[in-house]
Amino acid sequence: MNKVLLWLMSFGTGLCAATIYLSQPLLEVLRQQFNSSLSEAGSIVTLTQIGYALGIFFLVPLGDVVNKKHLIQIKLVLITLALILTGVSQTMSLFLIASLVLGIVASAAQDFVPLAADLAPASERGKIVGTVMSGLLLGILLSRTFSGVTAHHLGWRSVFFICAGIIVIILVLTSWLVPSRPPKIKLKYKKLMHSMGHIFIQNPLLQLSILTQGLVGIAFSAFWTVLAFELSGIPFHLSTESIGLFGLAGAAGAMAAPVAGKIADRTGPLSNIKFGIVFIFLSFLLMYLFQNSIPIIIIGALFFDLGVQVCLISHQSIIYAMHPEARSRINSLFVTGLFIFFSLGSYLGSIIFSAYGWPGVLYLSLVCCIAALLSHLLLAYKYKTIFAHPTLT
Repeated sequence: MNKVLLWLMSFGTGLCAATIYLSQPLLEVLRQQFNSSLSEAGSIVTLTQIGYALGIFFLVPLGDVVNKKHLIQIKLVLITLALILTGVSQTMSLFLIASLVLGIVASAAQDFVPLAADLAPASERGKIVGTVMSGLLLGILLSRTFSGVTAHHLGWRSVFFICAGIIVIILVLTSWLVPSRPPKIKLKYKKLMHSMGHIFIQNPLLQLSILTQGLVGIAFSAFWTVLAFELSGIPFHLSTESIGLFGLAGAAGAMAAPVAGKIADRTGPLSNIKFGIVFIFLSFLLMYLFQNSIPIIIIGALFFDLGVQVCLISHQSIIYAMHPEARSRINSLFVTGLFIFFSLGSYLGSIIFSAYGWPGVLYLSLVCCIAALLSHLLLAYKYKTIFAHPTLT
């Protein structure tokens, strides 16, 4: 795969994923704009993530039976329309509906990933998927910086309008540069969806990968959902622009994706996952011990996002090796499961923050890390049983 195509797919993945997180640094602004409660404002993120999970579960599997390029093109058009609707919303109800729709069609991000896996040689699949996934996590994290800075200078509505314009550019470049690939199988939609149940039930590695990464995802989502509320209140009183800049710390950690992919190609993913979970735990422990320190929050965000990215790429290395003809469905099951956990994390984060404040959210994250490590130990046992090969274990 040439570098221009690889970076286009990485950027396209990141931009599509970014659209579902544009609202996070704006939650306090949106709460005041629509005169809503803290829990209502927090539900914006939850609804967008639920929409994303629905789109991934019901639409991404189509990539196994239709041309992935055409599927991406259609979704890019719909993302543009959804962003415009979000930007013109005059009530919280309309904004929530638009956010749900945006989440559904933003699932285009997960159409790029299995397409990259299809186009990659087997010996470089981890590295290439890692590069594309680095675009996804960078998009998620830098969306907060872009959103916060743009809203501060141009108003919150401009965030969605500008992003819609960039999506149109990606649509044009995708139509021009991304190759078409015919589907590998022929199935009707009903049978396609039915087959996903069999894939999930028959693959314990997929189940445990979803559970382990999902537990990490609860901590990830809870942290980023409530961070804007924490930093805008006592004792920090930071502006929307300053809050958005915290995404840069997480983005630095996300840059490790290609490196994680290379390591997974060479030595196997198990040690990577364990390393990532420990990094996440130590990051939250540090923030728990020094709760009123902005430098510690920045350091914590950098290292726990690094850990999340390492775990994610390593789990994907495991699941993409299972059934090449069903990568879109496997990816759909994996990411749908993750975003169910992410949605749970946003919900729990908002509720716990309202009741127990920032310490409660950090405590939740620490508990999730311990549970993820236990899940990983079971995953490692199953993995070694199924793939009894010294270079993989």
